[in-house]
Amino acid sequence: MPEDRHQAVSTPLAPAGQAQDLPPAPAYGRRSVAEVLTSAAASIGVGGFTNTLGLPDARRVCVVLADGLGRNLLKQKTAHTPFLRSVIQAGQGDVPVWLDSAFPSTTAAALSSFGTGLPPGQHGMVGYDVLDPKQDKVVNLLGNWDPGVDPEAWQPFPTVLERAAAEVDVTTISLPQFGDSPMTRAALRGGQFVSGTTSHARTAAAAEAMAGSDRSLMYFYLNELDKAGHRYGCGSEQWEHQIEELDATVKRLSASLPAGTTILLTADHGMLDVPEQHRIDYSADPQLVDRVRHTAGEPRMVHLYLEDGADRDRLLAAWRARFRGRIWAFTREDALSAGLFGPVRPAVEGRIGDVMIAARDSLALYDTRRSRPTAMEVVGQHGSLTKAEREVPLLCFTASGKGARRG
Repeated sequence: MPEDRHQAVSTPLAPAGQAQDLPPAPAYGRRSVAEVLTSAAASIGVGGFTNTLGLPDARRVCVVLADGLGRNLLKQKTAHTPFLRSVIQAGQGDVPVWLDSAFPSTTAAALSSFGTGLPPGQHGMVGYDVLDPKQDKVVNLLGNWDPGVDPEAWQPFPTVLERAAAEVDVTTISLPQFGDSPMTRAALRGGQFVSGTTSHARTAAAAEAMAGSDRSLMYFYLNELDKAGHRYGCGSEQWEHQIEELDATVKRLSASLPAGTTILLTADHGMLDVPEQHRIDYSADPQLVDRVRHTAGEPRMVHLYLEDGADRDRLLAAWRARFRGRIWAFTREDALSAGLFGPVRPAVEGRIGDVMIAARDSLALYDTRRSRPTAMEVVGQHGSLTKAEREVPLLCFTASGKGARRG
């Protein structure tokens, strides 16, 4: 029977933390990135959605997603964000001030949960790169899609933006290269796409797009913070400059969007810095890749796919002996039992590693046999289950601008 492309499988979540001492699963369905767009759509009266986050009723909502802005980082850098600091100090009623990212805490998984309202076990974007069982090869799910993978077949469910566009004006404001990217087609398709190469251009485009709309839902994407974090680290001057730019961008949005517009600021994941001496080539240790057919994932959340008949317990023991308390080492069944991916469709299960390794401290793990030569130069990292990576902010406030007729 063909897979239903319009309704996610609804199965109960298993109790969290059953495997080893894994942290609790993300709060899917309650307080995660998957509830942001769905709650925003519900708050402007779009049918079929629930306002789980308790957002205020509105005619227009602009959801700003700042890639890489972790809750801890925002708290640490309040001296660089005077506008956002004033928003936090003003309070926001019953709206949560932080949410869980998806698992893994990486853009492909978390943005897909944001865009679909579903956990990764449903939408199927379960890592930066993962195994495609049909091709028996590792495929990238972010910027370098395999030609053998159809984004809309890999992630078959309608997006929130698609569904909302049937009732209200829907606009995405982002960089030009994301207009028809496979990632957009998989998880963020729907409505009109308006691009701008700078944050100023995107702010102006957002104001123009929303000014002529009576009821609208807008997704506004910023990636500069994430790029600076990866290259220079989130403790760098370059990162601090970008969070200052983010603060200024959100302040301009508040002044230029129609007065009364609800503005939400959130993120897909957090980030932490990994010192060079803690970036380790695990493929250099034969015991850690013994009878491993494929490696995938990201440096802080590795997927290992085993050959038939391989001894999982021996592999787990080797990883635990090598890294001891610096990692969580667990199986696919452990992850499913703990609910880390939420309910998992049968079609998605084979994309998840037989064994998974998640970093607990400032550690990054590489297979240099297949990674780019520059991969180990990356400073800021994410993907694992630590609070620094999984907790993201949710700020809610009302635009002060007077640029358009009121709804």
